[in-house]
Amino acid sequence: MIQPRKEVALLIETSNEYARGLLDGVVRYMEEYQRWSIFLPEQGRGATPPKWLKQWNGDGIIARVETPEIAAALKPLNIPIVDVSAARLMPELPWVETDDKAISQMAVEHLLQRGFAHFAFCGDSTFAWSKLREKFFVEALAAHGHGCHVLDLPTGEDGKNSTPKNVQKLDRWIERLPQPIGIMACFDIRGQLLLEACRELEIDVPRQVAVIGVDNDRLLCDLCSPPLSSVIPDSRRTGFEAAKLLDQMMKGQTPKEMKKLIPPLGIATRRSTDVLATEDPLVGMAMQFIREHACDGINVGDVLKAVDSTRRILEYRFKQITGQTPHEAIVHQRLDKVRQLLHDTDLSIGDIADRAGFEHVEYMSATFRKKTGLSPTAYRRKVQPN
Repeated sequence: MIQPRKEVALLIETSNEYARGLLDGVVRYMEEYQRWSIFLPEQGRGATPPKWLKQWNGDGIIARVETPEIAAALKPLNIPIVDVSAARLMPELPWVETDDKAISQMAVEHLLQRGFAHFAFCGDSTFAWSKLREKFFVEALAAHGHGCHVLDLPTGEDGKNSTPKNVQKLDRWIERLPQPIGIMACFDIRGQLLLEACRELEIDVPRQVAVIGVDNDRLLCDLCSPPLSSVIPDSRRTGFEAAKLLDQMMKGQTPKEMKKLIPPLGIATRRSTDVLATEDPLVGMAMQFIREHACDGINVGDVLKAVDSTRRILEYRFKQITGQTPHEAIVHQRLDKVRQLLHDTDLSIGDIADRAGFEHVEYMSATFRKKTGLSPTAYRRKVQPN
């Protein structure tokens, strides 16, 4: 006898890249394990609960509980619910969420590697995840002995980001910041607003101000001028794990983990941070050579020849400014290329190793696993849709 499908509502907006990644993760779970009948209202972030929810007699819900209205609508329902928001408006619910601490630490590492001595964060206190990213960004910088300038630009009541008040506030803030400076935007839309302000103020990006966002909304990032670098959250995995958790609950099982943080995948580096902010010409030339040739199979000896320096002098000055050795910088550039090729292509692992400048596939795989915790094949399964 054919069992009826479970009815599951997805109260997740479809208006941004992160939320669409969550939905894709749910779809991937259903394709692998369990088919459901899905109810997905078309809504934006912060939208009111769908009217049919009060009379709905389904089996489970995955929701972004980011407003009191959504929380109030869900509280009376006596069915399994999984929250995929950082707001924690219903702390009694099990949740799966992106790891904001890891996101902020990754952004700090990215900006430190570019030699910045001044840092800033542009956030939106409307959202709990923005406040968390600000907190962790400031803490990570403090651990390296750096301070941080902070600006809060709350989303307007109409849901708009570029209100005249916000634009004026942002312009005044940017003009007062020391330069050169690396700025983390709480998400890509804030990053876009920062880049627009810099363009209007005739500030050179990334030489005077470098900007990194979060979400890697490709269309938005590529349309920015210059294109916006962005931390890549693993939203597909977040949606997949939320679906897995809900499935267990609907089957009457008690999951081992009722709260789960999903680390980010990496950083998509674009022109908005493609700079080395240092007055040391030796380190600047070395980093430029590494960025241009890391995937050509170079070693530290090739870098020394290109910049005409001894190993001891270069390694000391390079480490002082970037926090890593030239060899580590070469490997970092190659691993970024590996991530990009695993995400964007169907090339074999051997071909990827060759294009990223690794002589041996085994060494690439071991290095990649050490850095990410995953083999290249496992990483590809995570980031590429079926």
